Amino acid sequence: MHSHESIIKSIRVPFLLLTPTCVLLALSFANYQGVQISWLNSVVVLIGALTAHIAVNLINEYQDFQSGLDFKTKQTAYSGGSGLLPSNPHLAKKVWSAFILSTIVLFSIGFYFLVLYGWRIIPFGLLGFLIIITYTKWINKSAILCLIAPGIGFGSLMVVGSYFCITGLLDNQILAASFITFFLVNNLLLLNQYPDIEADKTVSRNHFPIKFGIKASNIIYITFVISAQVLLVYLVNTQVLPMLSLVTLLPLSLSYISFAGMIKLGENIACEPKFMAANIACNILTPITLSISLLLG
Repeated sequence: MHSHESIIKSIRVPFLLLTPTCVLLALSFANYQGVQISWLNSVVVLIGALTAHIAVNLINEYQDFQSGLDFKTKQTAYSGGSGLLPSNPHLAKKVWSAFILSTIVLFSIGFYFLVLYGWRIIPFGLLGFLIIITYTKWINKSAILCLIAPGIGFGSLMVVGSYFCITGLLDNQILAASFITFFLVNNLLLLNQYPDIEADKTVSRNHFPIKFGIKASNIIYITFVISAQVLLVYLVNTQVLPMLSLVTLLPLSLSYISFAGMIKLGENIACEPKFMAANIACNILTPITLSISLLLG
């Protein structure tokens, strides 16, 4: 296997699915509002968002290998890293180079939007990049920051940032709608930490399940689910979203399957992958369903 092929594993392609759904949501929302959409910018922002996601995955992969965490976690379909570097340590430099390359692409795209829209793009870019480079080494050591950083990065920043890049506008309604994805993506990462609790402790991580335990984490998870559902109903009620968007409550309910597994199995949840799969399905299908409801509504 050639080395340029083999670092593909560290990009974790299946996980990248989340990104286009966030960009699609921004696009559908702008379309629903009747705002002028730039298709060129839509493509550029999708490339940028995917590059950002790839950069996160690469730097996490590299740093988890450097810290020795990769040797301790048990790979599951949904957690525990890709397992690439422990078996191919010689590829570590290539993974790092790929991260640098993706960062250069990211900054080039950022510069394009900076020229186009001026300084208003800078907070999105800076905060996003800060989350990328600090997540594995620093954010993971703070339970609260680690809990909300994924939702800020993928939920709010990616949805609102994409909307801004596509339309040139900042809008309170898309900000409010982005909190649906904020809650879900927080939950996505929260549950994925369950199988890794013991391994994560050994490299002095201090995320929510480590600091506050499984019971408290379960409570946070279900609070986020209900918050997303209440917010959705509120946004339909205040006519920010069309009535048809209520259909999004269906994929949102997949979280309850995961929640049942969390109560039953706790940190052993990876023994029954369907519970983690339901969590991922909720994260992918909710923004897609919401987007379709906006396009039809």
